[in-house]
Order: sequence, then structure tokens, then C-alpha cells
Amino acid sequence: MKTSRCLYNSSFRSFLDSDPRSILGGLGINYHGDILTTTNEAWAGEIAVMQKVLIPWKNEPGRIIFEYDIPRLGKRIDVVLLLRGIIFCLEFKVGQKDALQADVEQVLDYALDLKNFHLLSQDRTIVPVLVPTNYKNTSTDFLASVYDDSIYNPLIAGAAGLQKLISDILVHASATTPDETLGAEWIISPYSPTPTIIEAARTLYENHSVEDITRHEADKVSTDTTIAYILDVIKESKEKGQKSICFVTGVPGAGKTLVGLDVAVKQSYQDGDIIVEDDGAVYLSGNGPLVAVLTEALAIDNHKKCRARGEKKNLSDSRREVGKFIQIIHRYRDNMLAKIKNPVENGVLEIDSEKAMKMAKSGYGEVEHVAIFDEAQRSWTHKRLADYLRRGGTYGNKLKVPNFPYSEAAFLIWSLDQREDWATIICLVGGGQEINTGEAGISEWIAALNDRFPHWKVYISNKLTEQEYAEGKVNELLKNNKNVTYSDSLHLGVSLRSFRAEKLSAFVHSLLSFNPDAADIYGEIKNRYPIVLTRDMSKAREWLRKQVRGTQRTGVLVTKTAARFKPLAVDILEQGDENAVHWFLEDKNDIRSSNYLEDAATEIQVQGLELDYTCVLWDADMRCIGDEWKYFNFNGRTAWREETGNSDSSIERRKYMLNAYRVLLTRARMGMVICVPTGNGNKTVGGFPEDATRLPEFYNGTYEYLRSLGLEEL
Repeated sequence: MKTSRCLYNSSFRSFLDSDPRSILGGLGINYHGDILTTTNEAWAGEIAVMQKVLIPWKNEPGRIIFEYDIPRLGKRIDVVLLLRGIIFCLEFKVGQKDALQADVEQVLDYALDLKNFHLLSQDRTIVPVLVPTNYKNTSTDFLASVYDDSIYNPLIAGAAGLQKLISDILVHASATTPDETLGAEWIISPYSPTPTIIEAARTLYENHSVEDITRHEADKVSTDTTIAYILDVIKESKEKGQKSICFVTGVPGAGKTLVGLDVAVKQSYQDGDIIVEDDGAVYLSGNGPLVAVLTEALAIDNHKKCRARGEKKNLSDSRREVGKFIQIIHRYRDNMLAKIKNPVENGVLEIDSEKAMKMAKSGYGEVEHVAIFDEAQRSWTHKRLADYLRRGGTYGNKLKVPNFPYSEAAFLIWSLDQREDWATIICLVGGGQEINTGEAGISEWIAALNDRFPHWKVYISNKLTEQEYAEGKVNELLKNNKNVTYSDSLHLGVSLRSFRAEKLSAFVHSLLSFNPDAADIYGEIKNRYPIVLTRDMSKAREWLRKQVRGTQRTGVLVTKTAARFKPLAVDILEQGDENAVHWFLEDKNDIRSSNYLEDAATEIQVQGLELDYTCVLWDADMRCIGDEWKYFNFNGRTAWREETGNSDSSIERRKYMLNAYRVLLTRARMGMVICVPTGNGNKTVGGFPEDATRLPEFYNGTYEYLRSLGLEEL
């Protein structure tokens, strides 16, 4: 069977009759990426072990699967065996002689993820086995796990004892005869959360105030109105059997993330405590740090509360429950990509029935009727996505899809359109916040609806007509679409309590646009929201430390194109979601915390998240010269180069650099300091600049402009 869900799968007989080198080569070919020597050696070791272990069952209808991707969870199991109706999850540690607790927990997590999210595993016995190949002992106690769900407690065996362990388990489970009920279709099983995991996720979410990790100022009246409107659209879509899409706008901090998470939960529980079957929703974001921080914050909080009540619960269980509602958009997208005919012919996407199971209600679509896409403006252009898929991407199995015909927005609409009954998409839109090359903005969604999905009902905020959304051309783009409804309810208004958020957004917009009202707007907010200016990072740090109280958080922010921050004793926070989690969530005693003011986060790592007080370190990448911004990229060695030209790519890059500062300047809840360095005006003995990459003139114009707006100087 053709599939991209794993790197290799076959019957036991075929596997045992194959040359190990052929199997290894197949793994490498299907991986589509650069294979480390250690990875290749591990695969070779696993093949060698399994070709000995499976000999007793050669003539049975079992299957062996290498590197199996659990749908949408971003986790990959080393080896899966489907034997006599039992699912064996094997986690190999080739060359290792000890069984480590972390490895045992890892293989148990795989089993639990299959049980909770993999449709064809939910009613099966699952046996997680850790295989440190040089381990000398073999588990002999066979017990059900504490979860009471047909999962065995994790077992451990070395290479020498693995065959006997499998044999003993089959006897213990009374699986004494061949069983063909688990076959190749198991590999393409849909993602499908169990009612148990949905209930746990709902309970977890309702016992935690997400405002604590998103925004303190969201106006409940406004968010409730927006949520109610969206739920009404969903209800009408269901009743009339139609497809619909809602675009929700709001200034930074107005509560878009809160709205998205609330809709995801309330859609699954429209009648209180009763799960509404097959009406689920999922919150998706392409922002890895945002998903990681939200997930970890909710999970940690839930874990602490459970322990305080005397309940035994692992942190990984809490993370799994959060994962029901909050997921990375790339995994949703890649799960749908795995279902299409490849290569794509004549620019038409089609489902390959050999790669996907058709369900009674969802058809070939995903299980959810409702998908909430946060930061929808960051979806990729057609060129960006097509180039990515032609190379083989960077996620999962690195699936290659040449000649991909859709933008990311169009493909996500197509994915929901595969449902044969009804579907609703909610796009949460931040204006002027496209910050990466290839991010399409909202115009790509509208183009997809106009060109490919004219049968979809479109509900949009009347604020989408403003300049920051599709360059103010939304009305023009939609003028011939007969399915459009405008509504004030889809814009998150801001109450007096969150007056600061709306005015700060207006101030930042005017500052970046050189609007003459910038100083006046700042005059309206400065008594409630201080913005101070300095040229000295030590003064900036001192100011931040004096502002915070209790558990309030501070942090330093820079753009990803900033380059000359090391002389100011600032490092860039390393990429990786785990680093972002530590930066945002660790307390003041942990040097990985943002509060240490040593590692600076970029717009990529902080978009969608906030701190109480921030320092925006303004480098020479964007300079005020006269009455306009000039943009520069550092060559990594000796000099800055101005970003000029009228090509689409050059114009796009300048827009992203401007938007990066828009994001950074709207991350603080309570106040910020902007540090524009003095640069280095010293000369060598020969009269040359001591540091030609940090000349004072690179910074002075920006500092003078900001000072002219009335910002207090430290």
C-alpha cells in the first residue's frame, strides 16, 4: 500500500525475505532528507534485530512498520508490529545497555497517543516496549497500565530477549492464533480524539484562565459578542449543510487568541457537559513558540492543581490533553497532504483512496468540522509552499510534492472542503503583522475564496477594509463575491479598561507611518502606559527591574535582522520551541528566563505572546533618515547593505522589516523602554572608524525622531 505516514512497511514474510541493505535504502529514499550517520546506523541495527526476532511469525499475516508518524502529533515511533490483533510499539536505543526512565516514559507516551488519537488503535491492546539493544534483562511482569485502557505497562528487553518477550505477551494476552483484522489500513488510520481525551481537555481548559498567558486586558463583553456570532455562523452552517469562513480582526491584545481557544472548546460542548458528537473544533497556529508556550503553561498549571488535590497525573498527560485543542498548523496540513495523489496532475488536487480512509461523516476530511487558524495573515504564498514541497520540506517525513498548485490558504480551505457535510473556518487576523518571507497576508485567503471556492459563505469584519489588511484592498477584492457578509461583531472592540491596547496600536501605527498625530496619541496614553527612551542598555535594564512587581515579566526584544547587539551584552535567544518555553515561563531564579535580560527574543518568537514590560533594542537594520525608513541587511562580516529596488521581493522584504518592529512595539502589557544605541564613534590611530558596523549616524536619526514624539529620556 502507498503511504507517506511511515518510511517503510511490509508483511513479515516480505520483510524477512528482503536484503537488509534494500530495506535500509528504502528508508533513506523515503526520508527525503539528509540522514545522519548515527540515524543510518540505528536503522541498520533495528533491521538486523527485527529480522531475527520475527522468524517464528514469518508465515502469519503480521506487519512491520518503521518510523511511523502518529497523525498530527509530530511524533514518530521507531518500529510498530501488528501481530495477532495486538499493537507493539518499539522504541529502540541501539547500542545502549541501560534502561532510562525518560526512554520508558517516551514509549508509553507513544502508546497513549495511539490510544487517544488514532482511530484504529482505540479498541486494541497496545504494548509499549523499550529496546536498549545491549540490555541484559527482560521484563517478566505483565501488567495493565494505571490508565485502565488496554495498554500494558512499559516493558523492557534487549535485542537478545525481545523475541521471547513478544512470545510471552502473546500468550499472556491469549493471542494464540493468527489474526488478520489489523492490516495495512491501520497505517492510514485517521486522527480521531477519543471522548475521554476531549473530556479531559475541556476540564483542563476550564480550570485555567488563559488570560494569564495571553492578555490581561481582553474586553469580555466584546469577546463574548464575537464568540456568540461565530457560534451562530457555525450553527447555521450545520443546519444548512454549507461551508463558511469568518475573518476576525482586533488590535494586539484585544483577545483574538482567547476567542479562538474559547470557540474550540465551546463548539465541542454546546450543551454543557455533553460532548456533541462529530462537531469538534481545533485551534491551529503556525507559530511554534506560541503553541509551545500555550501548551506548556496550561499543562504545568493543570499538573500543579492535580498534585495539590492529591491526584496522580503525569505532566505528559496534561500536555496530551492540551494537544486535543491546540496544534501546529503544519501537522494538520501535512496530514492532509499525505492523502493526495502525488504527483499532482493538471493542477488538480485529488484524494488517493489508497492513502486515506473515507469516513461516514467526514469523508476524506479531518475529524473536525471547525478549524480556527490563528495569525491567518502568516499563511504561505503559493510560491513559498510550492518551493517547500518541491524540496521535501522540513517536517515529518519530508514529503515531496512537485508542482503543488495551491497557496497555503487555498489548501487549508480545500482541506475543510473535503468534508461532505459542512465546515467552518475561523481566521484570526493581525493587521500588518506579516513578518516572514513568503507570508501572504489576508489577500491570499480572499483570492482563494474568489477563484476556487465561490460556494463558501464569507463573514468578515468591517475593519478588514483598513490599510493594514491587504493594503486596504479588501473591498475591491471582494466586490464580485456574492456570498459576503460584513459584521461589526467580528472586530474585537476595546473597552475603557483596555483603552491602552487600542491607543498603543494606533500610536505604533502612526510612529511607523510618520503620521503627524503620533505625538498627540502618545500624549493620551503616557500617564497610563510609559514609553521611555535611552541610548544605554544598562539604564534600560535598570528601568525594567524597577518596574516589575511580584511575578511580572520583563524581556529584551530585537528583530531577526538585527546584527550588532553583542557589544551591548545581548545574545539572541536560540531557535527552538523549548527555548521559547523556558524564556517565557521560567521564574526569576532561572537564567533561561526572559527576566534575566540577557537573551533577546525576536519577532518570530514573541508574535502572539506578551510580557509585562519590554525593552525594544533598535538596531541599524531600520533607520530613520529624513522622513522615511531605510532598511539594511548585515552581511555577517563587515558591512550593512541597503535593501533597495522595486522588485516584488524587495518591496516584500521591506514590508516584513517594518512589520517586525510593529510586532516588537506591541508586545508589552504595561510599558516599555526603547533603546537606540549610540554606536561607536571612536577612531583608530590611523583615523579610521574603530567599528564601521556601528557608526553613530546609523542610529542618531532614529533616536531623534523618537525623541521628537515626546518620549521621556532616561
